[in-house]
Amino acid sequence: MTSLSGKPLLTAAEMRAAEDEAIARGATVESLMHRAGLEVAGMVRRLASGNEVLVLCGPGNNGGDGYVAATALLAAGLPVRVAACAEPRTEAARQARAGWGGPVEALAETAPAPILVDALFGTGLSRPLGESIAGDLARLREKARLAIAVDLPSGVATDDGGVLNDVPVFDLTLALGAAKPSHLLYPAAGRCGTIRVLDIGVPTSSDAVVLGDPRLPTPGPDSHKYTRGMVAVIAGEMPGAAELAALSAMRAGAGYVLLLGEGLAGQPHAIVRRPFAGEALSDARIGAVVIGVGLGRGAVAGTRLDLALASSHPLVIDGDALHLLDEQRLSRVCGHGAPVVLTPHAGEFDALFGKGGGGKIERARAAARKSGATVVFKGADTVIAAPDGMVRVAQGTSGWLSTAGTGDVLAGAIGAMLAGSHESAIDAAAAGVWLHGAAADRLGGSFIADDLAQALTAVRGLL
Repeated sequence: MTSLSGKPLLTAAEMRAAEDEAIARGATVESLMHRAGLEVAGMVRRLASGNEVLVLCGPGNNGGDGYVAATALLAAGLPVRVAACAEPRTEAARQARAGWGGPVEALAETAPAPILVDALFGTGLSRPLGESIAGDLARLREKARLAIAVDLPSGVATDDGGVLNDVPVFDLTLALGAAKPSHLLYPAAGRCGTIRVLDIGVPTSSDAVVLGDPRLPTPGPDSHKYTRGMVAVIAGEMPGAAELAALSAMRAGAGYVLLLGEGLAGQPHAIVRRPFAGEALSDARIGAVVIGVGLGRGAVAGTRLDLALASSHPLVIDGDALHLLDEQRLSRVCGHGAPVVLTPHAGEFDALFGKGGGGKIERARAAARKSGATVVFKGADTVIAAPDGMVRVAQGTSGWLSTAGTGDVLAGAIGAMLAGSHESAIDAAAAGVWLHGAAADRLGGSFIADDLAQALTAVRGLL
C-alpha cells in the first residue's frame, strides 16, 4: 500500500493497457485477480478488528476481486458474508466465486454488517447503477461503521470525476495498481474518502501524475537576492490584490519583489514599490512578471498586459488579465518565447477556452496545447497541464481557500517559483500550488488571504 503523492494517474483505457502488458509478460487475468484480492483482504483485515465483513460482488472482474478477498478473509478467521447483484460473467470471476465456496446472498436481501466492502463495479463503469442496486448499496453503507470501496466506489466514472448516480461516501478507497483520475477529480473524489494504492504487480506509467512534494533549492553561501529570483508584480485598479501577490512571492522565497503601480502602501518594507512605467520591465534581472491580480479590464489594464506580453520575461497571468486575452493576445502568449503560466478558475477558464466537453484533465491539456502556456486550472481539484501533455493533479485542498484573495496569493507563489531555478514552467507551477495548499493546511480554518501569504514562510522553510 502506498500514498498517492507523485504516483501516476491512469485512465480506464490506460489501466487496461497496463494489465494487458503484464499478461503479455507472463501474468494471467486470474493471477492478477488473485493478487488484487489478497491485497484488499490484507487491508480489510487490519481495519476490521474482528468485526463481521460483508463483501458485495458484481458480475465482472471487480466482483472477482471481491470473491478472492472474501475467501482470504475467511481463511484468516474473520466472519465474512458475500452478497452479489448478479452471476459472474467472466471466466476469472467465475473461478473466484468457485474458490469462495460459501453461500452468496442476494444483494437485495442481505443484511448490513459493521464492515462493508464494495466490489460491485470498479474501473470502466460507463452507465448508472440500476435503481435497486444503488438503493441497496446506500442502505448497506448507511448501516456500516466502516465502508471500503475496491478500486472505485460503485457508480463513479473512472476518468472525469463524474458520478453516474447518487453514490454514498466511503471511508476508504483501495485503488488497484494505480490511482485513477476520479480519485482526485470532483465530485467523485468527494465519495472516495481516504485513498490508498495497492500494488497488484502491474507496472504503471502515465503523463498524468498526482502532485507530489516539490524539490526546492536552498540558498547557499553564494546566493543573493537576484539568484533567488526577482519577481515584478504589476498592480492596477485594486492594488490590494497586487500587494497580496507581492507579499506571497516574497514569503515563498523570492529574493527581490518589485511592485509596480499606483496607490501602493503597506508592509513589509522589503517589497520595493514604484509607479508603473513600461521601462521598468526592461530590467534583465527580472525572473518573472505577475500580472492580472486586481488589474481591471479597461484600456490601462490592456496596455499593461500588452507591455508584459512584449517583454522577454516569464509570465504568470491571472485574474483580470485572463479576461483580456482575446485571440490576438492569446497568439502572443503562444509565441512569447519565455515560459507563461495561466491560472484560471472555472469561470475564467470557460470564458477563455470555452466550456467544451470532457473532464478537467482533458480540458486543461487542450487549453495548454492551444495557448502554448502551462495552465493551472484552479479549484478543489486543481489540474496543472503543460503544452507537451504532462499533467499534475493536486490532492484535495482546504475548503477554507474559498475566500477573497487566495488566488492572488497563489499567483505570487507561482511567480516566485518561476523566477527561481526550476527547470520547467510546470515544475514552477506545481511547486506554487503545493506551497499554497500546504499553507492552507497549516492554518486550519477560518483564515484570510493575508494569513495564507504569511504562512508560506513556515511552509517554505520545511523544504
